[in-house]
Amino acid sequence: MLNRRQFLLTVGAAMGVVVLSDQSPPTLAQPQFSAYPFSLGVASGDPGPDSVVLWTRLAPDPLGSASMPEVSIPVQWEIATDPHMQQTIQRGTAYATPQWGHSVHIVIQNLPPGQWFWYQFQVGQEKSPIGRTRTMPEPGSQPEQLKFAFVSCQHYEQGYFTAYHHLAQEELDIVFHLGDYIYEGDPHPGNPRLHVGPNPVDLETYRLRYALYKSDPQLQAAHAAFPFICIWDDHEVDEDYASNQSQDFTDPAAFRQRRKAAYQAYYEHLPLRPTARSQAGQVQLFRRFQFGQLAEFCCLDNRQYRDDQPCANNGKGGGYVVSACHERLAYNRSMLGKQQEAWLMQGLQNSSAHWHVIAQQQLMAELKFGLETVQGYWTDGWDGYVASRQRVLQYIEQQHLKNLVVIGGDIHSFGVADLKTNFQDPQSPVIGTEFVGTSISSDGLPYVLYALSKKINPHIKFLDSRYRGYVVCHVTHEIWYTHLRIVNSVEHADSTIQTLASFQVNNGQPGAFKI
Repeated sequence: MLNRRQFLLTVGAAMGVVVLSDQSPPTLAQPQFSAYPFSLGVASGDPGPDSVVLWTRLAPDPLGSASMPEVSIPVQWEIATDPHMQQTIQRGTAYATPQWGHSVHIVIQNLPPGQWFWYQFQVGQEKSPIGRTRTMPEPGSQPEQLKFAFVSCQHYEQGYFTAYHHLAQEELDIVFHLGDYIYEGDPHPGNPRLHVGPNPVDLETYRLRYALYKSDPQLQAAHAAFPFICIWDDHEVDEDYASNQSQDFTDPAAFRQRRKAAYQAYYEHLPLRPTARSQAGQVQLFRRFQFGQLAEFCCLDNRQYRDDQPCANNGKGGGYVVSACHERLAYNRSMLGKQQEAWLMQGLQNSSAHWHVIAQQQLMAELKFGLETVQGYWTDGWDGYVASRQRVLQYIEQQHLKNLVVIGGDIHSFGVADLKTNFQDPQSPVIGTEFVGTSISSDGLPYVLYALSKKINPHIKFLDSRYRGYVVCHVTHEIWYTHLRIVNSVEHADSTIQTLASFQVNNGQPGAFKI
């Protein structure tokens, strides 16, 4: 049996030099690896006008049984103004620690606004791939245009991340990931790909699941091409969970421990600022981003603070399509929690941006399922939290907020809808526009469910669950263009891309029309 000091010296002989000091854990000064340590790629995110986060995680054997030693490892980084890394403007050293899975989150500051940069990491003699990122324009500036994409729902087993191959080749400023970055659950043979490891329930198994997803070369290419802004949905923890409640009524104390582990693994694998670290099992994830005066994004957390889904009276929690459920109408029910709801309203009131964007996980507009005589509502979405949605939309109407656009995901379907304070009244004024993106690879609901509901949802202009892909938005002062991009298959990694449909929103005129 080796004691701690003997173990570290043994690792040091194999990998480099261990510096033993008063700090904990010790630092491995000259690391050497048996395999490439940057197997999970590089990423950047959460850009500001003068800063951006650079990310990587050291993982020479990401899916194997061999783990990294319990030592800190120095990681050199540099950022340049050219793709060949010849014109370096900043460089430094960060430490990949075992506490955070040997991930690094480097907040690069004092950068010029509205510019592209290239970055790279090095550990020992090994260099990472080169990534590209950019800063936001100055807050008071007037950019001529903004091009961004949003994505969600990437189930590894249900298909290849083909859409990311094409996304990486788009001309974009930024990408928003709106949730379901991973999927929990045991492996299911017979799918195009297979999960590795058991259903994640603790930090070790969540790390393994993220490592599998992050190993995908097409996902890595997209992260290396653009900065990402990420928010989560349910599958990063457990399907249809609500705050401290699992859908299977797991003991809340046990579920809180699982959620805490899932939240940490989420932070460890995404380019988030250190403010997103878990503190006592809670994470501050809702935040704002401003693209000059052209657009401001309020990014929401629809999971951590919500009330439990209504009308779960059949012995199982989570979402259901219900017809007679008065609980979903209760005034005190909230999707966002009081603090986040107030934060959203205050931000919308104080914003001076031309376009006001709410980036969140789900379809906000009402969606009735069924026929004219028999109708139901999905309780895990905003239709299960009617009063919460009503407070937000009524506030927007009262503030006479112009150019409101909501973007979402979750339903594995493209959607385009008019937002209004009374979805039951066709004459109710339109106060905003909603675009929902389909999944990257996750299976969609049967199209017939949506097709049958078109007649009873006149405010929904477009709804199609048959395709996988992403959404690209091209925004100017006068026009907002939205393009629904689809791949022909997720069963093959080399599928082609095309545009399913395009929509336009004009300045000062809420509501989208097809072009």
